[in-house]
Amino acid sequence: MAKIVNLPLDDETVSDLKAGDRVLLNGIMYTGRDAAHKRIAELINKNQQLPMDIKNQTIYYVGPCPAKPGQAIGSAGPTTSGRMDAYAPLLMDHGLKGMIGKGLRSKQVVDSIIKNNAVYFAAIGGAGALLAEAIKEAEVIAFPDLGAEAIYKLRVENFPVTVVIDNEGNDLYKIGKEKYKK
Repeated sequence: MAKIVNLPLDDETVSDLKAGDRVLLNGIMYTGRDAAHKRIAELINKNQQLPMDIKNQTIYYVGPCPAKPGQAIGSAGPTTSGRMDAYAPLLMDHGLKGMIGKGLRSKQVVDSIIKNNAVYFAAIGGAGALLAEAIKEAEVIAFPDLGAEAIYKLRVENFPVTVVIDNEGNDLYKIGKEKYKK
């Protein structure tokens, strides 16, 4: 059975999530890929205002397809998370609590997850059309010149994810390999 989690995240909620938990997310989250992360990092490094307050927020690594008439968004499958590893620790140090993507994370990101009481979720790769059904509203809020890589504010209902790395550094990808070896 999946846990219901309301966004934005807080320390107590993050602490209750464990690697392997299936979760349904509800509330507001933001999108961001490599180009947007680079710009956010530049703003932070210049002490400039961000396009959104990232404290306790979750960023979904996605570059959604354009919406068809009557839809909030087009297909919205996860991007490989490792492409954001150079920026993720900085964002977590500034309050980011959740990240959604697919694939492995670097040791530096795992260490930052532990340090900042954050969490890394995985969304199902190849299921972008299904994931888009859980996105009820989508609005570009920053960097529209980046096209699909602009930052969107999303309102989601029952957005399905799995906890891959919890706030203690437990990594479902490693746990799964160990179970398979036995």
